[in-house]
Amino acid sequence: MIFRQLFDSESSTYTYLIGDEATRQAVLIDPVLEQVDRDLQLVAELDLTLTHVFDTHVHADHITASGALRERTQATVVGSVNGASCANVQVRHGDEVRVGQLVFQVLATPGHTDDSISYLLGDRVFTGDALLVRGNGRTDFQNGNASQLYDSLTRVLFALPDETLVYPGHDYKGRTVTSIAEEKRHNPRVAGKSREEFIHIMENLNLPKPRLIDAAVPANRACGHTAPSPQGA
Repeated sequence: MIFRQLFDSESSTYTYLIGDEATRQAVLIDPVLEQVDRDLQLVAELDLTLTHVFDTHVHADHITASGALRERTQATVVGSVNGASCANVQVRHGDEVRVGQLVFQVLATPGHTDDSISYLLGDRVFTGDALLVRGNGRTDFQNGNASQLYDSLTRVLFALPDETLVYPGHDYKGRTVTSIAEEKRHNPRVAGKSREEFIHIMENLNLPKPRLIDAAVPANRACGHTAPSPQGA
């Protein structure tokens, strides 16, 4: 397997390039629109063919590159059945998506948003904003639900083997990877916390509204394409 972790400094987003060595087919997970040229250059340098683009959810802090990548490579865009309707393939919990000989299992992990999904590939899981390194996604917009996220963390993700590597959608402190065992023990929001304690924490974060949310969410529901301005505007 070919694996690369890429970073967008503006939104602190991690994008993952995963390729199958046998077929040279590849997928980009959570690509950022401004990084399309960088990502496609790497795909070409590694002698890969981009066949899939996965989004973990409709993002509020950056615009996805899924639509732009589809236009340039004819890649298949994959997202949650509860997410952007523009995705070629809409998946739900338990579905599998094959990229060459690589088999990704879809895990429904809602709570940050109602369409949040994670992708499990062998001993690693790509969690988007559901589970972060020593943290988790906020739950105060896009039909977020703290109780639902608690279930996603404790019943879905924490049910994976302890040694499973967790690759998050973001990190703001330079951390690149964690594990299920680490987060079960050390995640300050959920480790040893009851549902009620977790909900209390999430309801009292008092975070500012994401700077790009008003532009990003509508664009991402259209796979990264912004709506045209009304005539005369």
